[in-house]
Amino acid sequence: MTDGGKRVVQQRPGGKLLADALVAQGVTHAFCVPGESYLDLLDGLYAQRNRVQLVTCRFEAGAVHMAEAYGKLTGKPGVAIVTRGPGACHAAIGVHVAFQDSTPLVLIVGQIPFEETDRESFQEVDYRKMFAPLAKWVTQIDEAARIPELMAHAFDVARSGRPGPVVVAISEEMQRETAAVPDIGPARVLPPHPAPEAVPAMMDMLRKAQKPLAVLGGGGWTAEGRAAIRDFLLANDLPVAVSFRRQGLFDGTSPNYAGDLGVGADAALVAKAKECDLFLAIGTRMGEPVSQGYTLLDMAGATPIVQVHQDQAEIGRVYRPALGITSDLNAFAAAARAAAPVENPPWAGWTRELRAAREAQAEAPEVGGPLDLASALQALEKALPPDTIFTTDAGNFATWPTRFMHVREGQDFLGPTNGAMGYGVPAAIGAAVVHPDRCVVCFVGDGGMLMTGQEIATAFHHSVAPIVLVFNNQMYGTIRMHQEKTFPGRVSGTALTNPDFARFIESFGGHGEVVERTDDLVPAFERARASGKPALIELRTDPEQITNRSTIAQLREQARRAAEGASTAAQAPSSSSVAARAPEPRRTSPRPR
Repeated sequence: MTDGGKRVVQQRPGGKLLADALVAQGVTHAFCVPGESYLDLLDGLYAQRNRVQLVTCRFEAGAVHMAEAYGKLTGKPGVAIVTRGPGACHAAIGVHVAFQDSTPLVLIVGQIPFEETDRESFQEVDYRKMFAPLAKWVTQIDEAARIPELMAHAFDVARSGRPGPVVVAISEEMQRETAAVPDIGPARVLPPHPAPEAVPAMMDMLRKAQKPLAVLGGGGWTAEGRAAIRDFLLANDLPVAVSFRRQGLFDGTSPNYAGDLGVGADAALVAKAKECDLFLAIGTRMGEPVSQGYTLLDMAGATPIVQVHQDQAEIGRVYRPALGITSDLNAFAAAARAAAPVENPPWAGWTRELRAAREAQAEAPEVGGPLDLASALQALEKALPPDTIFTTDAGNFATWPTRFMHVREGQDFLGPTNGAMGYGVPAAIGAAVVHPDRCVVCFVGDGGMLMTGQEIATAFHHSVAPIVLVFNNQMYGTIRMHQEKTFPGRVSGTALTNPDFARFIESFGGHGEVVERTDDLVPAFERARASGKPALIELRTDPEQITNRSTIAQLREQARRAAEGASTAAQAPSSSSVAARAPEPRRTSPRPR
């Protein structure tokens, strides 16, 4: 308000200042599990209920996953609010997801009264120490007068450079303290653009290449940025892969799409990537999943790498690039699109080779049993709306839709690059809250479903209707796979006993289906969507089919052969005795696959 042209700032309690600070930063949604440590903030949000939708969740990890999905879809910091101690500890996994996924996020944590600090008060935690390795910045507000300043900075940090999570602890009595300070809105900051010589240097390198490969990854992409990078890649007829769980960055049906270079990547794509003579890492950090455990390329730069990233500290962190470009990804994409494309690129045949390898990988193999999962998912892909939002949990099941389905332009794909189980269902609810008019489909295993599946109650409470596909094989599939490879037949700790998942969601008032045959998935999906309710489709899969490429029996046979080979090697004569006599040729007959 003003008085004679002068700004007059009224006294406000800290709880109201915090709520008003969120409004000043443009926050429209906040995801929470309520706690007594931030009652005053809750009251402040009541006063702003027409401007900020407060989404009440059932578990702190679920709340942060929903906020993280909001951040991925909007590019704005998602906001989660949790209570102190156990609430903050539960929330930590979502902070880790946001950190490794480069998603802007602000987590607000209620805190003990600051006068009780270092007494090990009830639920006391030093959040600066706890979240230091998981967040971009951690702070605590103990003075109400500093709320606008510190909250504005928290949002700035979450959005800037490589986006990520910020944690703000708010002490209890500070929320009741009053102060007369103005609100602070977001600063208008122009994004960093590539240096003038950056794109020309990249194009010079591209003109000398015979087998280039572009890999898209990272966070902070806008729809305009994705369109610009698509135009650049297609204009130069480049083969394009996406990094781990970044399928939404490029149209999977494009003739230039070569697949996903992450966990469970197609062996043919990995082999081709090792052949490339120019690696364009656009947005990706070149981390462990993309680099196939840091084995894909020579770290010293034998294969020229062009790495584009918002954060200069990420460029060359592991792999030494021939050219590093520090830039906002969307600004880089616009600059790259404006560059004259390479005329008559010599790699047209190479691009078609990589696409052929992707198409071969996506062919549904012949498998026994009534539910052919690959064929069922491919039929489902054709039935999905063009603006579908996919969310995925972590686990072996997730490789089925990744391998056999394609995310098209106009669709979005949200998944945890840190491999967090329990992400899929809350992320689907968060996505549906952001876009209630779009179809949201969640892929989750039976293990992940019972980690955060109770969050489906939040969907009912806030009238959104995601459709959850539960892949039920009655086990922690990824761990069982590794177990069978290392200790074949010695099943320990990986078997599960599950409920009837369809009846589970029906108990909330939702729509439940069970699918056990290939042809039943699409009709079940159509009924689920027509119901207009939160829905769950349980896919009862064959436990023997442990991955989309192997059965348990095949893994055990491979382990047996490996053990025999190790035993033979251990029994082999010494090099001196080998030199003394000529070895007999070893003949092996091929075994059926």
